[in-house]
Amino acid sequence: MATFQPVRSIIFDFGGVVLDIDPSQTLNELKKLGFEDEGLLESPAFKEGIMNKFERGILTPETFREKVRDFLGIKASDQQIDEAWNALLFDIPKERIAVIEQAKKHYNIFLLSNSNEIHYEVYVRDLQLRFGYREFDQLFDKAYFSFDLHLSKPNPEIFEFVMNQHKLKPEETLFIDDTLEHIEVARKLGLQTFHLENPVRIRDLFTEGKLKEDLKLP
Repeated sequence: MATFQPVRSIIFDFGGVVLDIDPSQTLNELKKLGFEDEGLLESPAFKEGIMNKFERGILTPETFREKVRDFLGIKASDQQIDEAWNALLFDIPKERIAVIEQAKKHYNIFLLSNSNEIHYEVYVRDLQLRFGYREFDQLFDKAYFSFDLHLSKPNPEIFEFVMNQHKLKPEETLFIDDTLEHIEVARKLGLQTFHLENPVRIRDLFTEGKLKEDLKLP
């Protein structure tokens, strides 16, 4: 049976792994603002030209809001756009913070997230108010966000950057993500991987902070 051992470092994705998300909630809020054509959100022009650029920090929040208004054809205030954009975010579950805290006792742990400044402000505030961590660098050994790095998954360079920064050996590093495309790139780079799919949660991978010995590679 193939297992993840020995693992010395773990890289966690954020949305869908540490934090639950539901994009349909953002769609519902946008509809309340007068948005009608759902297909626009799945179009390359929106996903690549606006959303992904925002996640890589190429667009500022101000520019992002203007582009959303123009592209989706809605009249909305900055606050209304932010509230709609953040509607997909749930609170960080206490049990997942506990899992990460326990895992940190046994492994080097890192966060690698495709994210943007508007979302970041929401969940870092949640982290501060509910868990007492000033920033994610206190919870993890180091946290990396795409808008800071100007790189995003599945670009291999973002994985290579994190690995090089901490001199991590791919074969001793586990990457946990809910997006198969990201998993496949990490695997090609030699990392061990776990594709997290419902109903599995990260608590199911650990016992008292240690990875379960019978975990199977996907």
